[in-house]
Amino acid sequence: MTDAERRKRARYLLSTLVDLGPTFIKFGQMLSTRPDAIPEAYVEVLSELQDEVPPEDWSEIEPVIERELGPVADRFDDFDTEPISGASLGQVYTASVSGRDVAVKVLRPNIRGLVEADVRVIATLLPVLVRFAPESQSFTLENLAEEFAVTIREEMDYGHEAAMLEEIGKNFDDDPGVTIPEVVATHSTDRILTMTYVEGTKITDVDAIDAMGIDREDLVQRLEEAYIQMIVEDGVFHADPHPGNLAVQSDGTIVFYDFGMTGRVGPSTRSNMLDFYVAVATDDVDAALDAFVAMGALDPDADRTMMRQVFSLVLDSFRGQDVEQYRVEELFGEFQSELYDFPMRLPQDLAHVVRVTSVLEGVCRTLDPEFDFIDVITDYVRSRRDVGGEEEAVTEQVARRLAERARESASSAIRVPTKLDRGLSVLSEGDGSVQAQFHDETGLLATLAWRLVLGVGLAAAIPLASLLYAVGVETVALVVAAATIPLSGLLVLSFRTRRRRTVEAMGDVARRSVQNRRRGE
Repeated sequence: MTDAERRKRARYLLSTLVDLGPTFIKFGQMLSTRPDAIPEAYVEVLSELQDEVPPEDWSEIEPVIERELGPVADRFDDFDTEPISGASLGQVYTASVSGRDVAVKVLRPNIRGLVEADVRVIATLLPVLVRFAPESQSFTLENLAEEFAVTIREEMDYGHEAAMLEEIGKNFDDDPGVTIPEVVATHSTDRILTMTYVEGTKITDVDAIDAMGIDREDLVQRLEEAYIQMIVEDGVFHADPHPGNLAVQSDGTIVFYDFGMTGRVGPSTRSNMLDFYVAVATDDVDAALDAFVAMGALDPDADRTMMRQVFSLVLDSFRGQDVEQYRVEELFGEFQSELYDFPMRLPQDLAHVVRVTSVLEGVCRTLDPEFDFIDVITDYVRSRRDVGGEEEAVTEQVARRLAERARESASSAIRVPTKLDRGLSVLSEGDGSVQAQFHDETGLLATLAWRLVLGVGLAAAIPLASLLYAVGVETVALVVAAATIPLSGLLVLSFRTRRRRTVEAMGDVARRSVQNRRRGE
């Protein structure tokens, strides 16, 4: 298949995901960070997906707040009913509590049920795609549904986000150059997150930052050091550093927003990732392979001879250079270009680290075109010697520190098998049982069951046909698509209904966002 044909199919897949609604848009966003799962053309096209949807009416949001906290007028001194930001899962309002300005993040009503239904469809579709995928991709695709389900459920749990705000906030208690909103626990639940309102200028607004007299080179240095601390030292980090989630105050203080997406890395990940960088610095192909296996980024049963040749070709491009001389994004890019064609994968935590590094580098280069991440981490290591007495060369320190971050994240994923059927297994193996007999004299239950079967079949068939076409399995896609015609007819005869207007509106806004982004490019 030519690159042009792949791009055409990728555009078709993007359009399908937009039409299917917010859950599938988020799934597409996750795929865009996984070059080990989909070809480069798909990665580039799906990266255009934006999580932008029309806001829910206040009449839909107010009952959520009242159920969780009580009457709005009783719990808040003041509450602006116009949201200041919104996404597919929730939207944010400004208010005041006990004289303090706060931001109130409210989960959209009924969103959990809609997302869970879509997650079940995705979990059903992926095993089918695995059957048609090349062997090198099946290693990655098998766990994507579970990884996505875990991620999106965490984003819908504002109790989890509150815990992350508090944990990461405490880690920066002694750093006056970083500000993280404080949780207002008395006004927070798993569906509502109330936090102190912290003003700031968007971090990529270069003109405004210059007008405030802030040294952009110093700002970039401090921003990168904050992420190095989170990933390398603390092991828990803010995983969504796009410009809308980062701000700067007039005194240069950096502000972090939105902790719905966070990541964790443990000691073993950091150690293994640094081993990988040491291998790159010393052109040690076998050590690089060992690091990838330890990270869970390479199937341990992969053909060692073949993979040694692949890694040798990649490492050849770096010979004659020191680790400090090439950027993290370039280094990972070389390996990612091979991920799709060989039995490699990025475990979820390692994918988060790589994504954060890549997105953050884009932000930093907007502020400082001469920015180099390796220079930053080299300075960081110089200022914090390894705690062991023996001083190593800075290059080796950089390698060990960075490689630690990648290996540990992947090793955890390789040990955890997919458990998409966990819930059903618990039910089927349980000791208890419930028996009931129904007399369906009116045929209502039979009708409902028939509608359910038709609905589930149709819900799975439509995206499955689109995905099969997008990945190049035209014949099977045509058969599946043809099956949707009689299914649709039977379902319409059984029960006439229309697609939810909110999902259509979400799709329209997301589509316009993609089109605007293309025009802007």
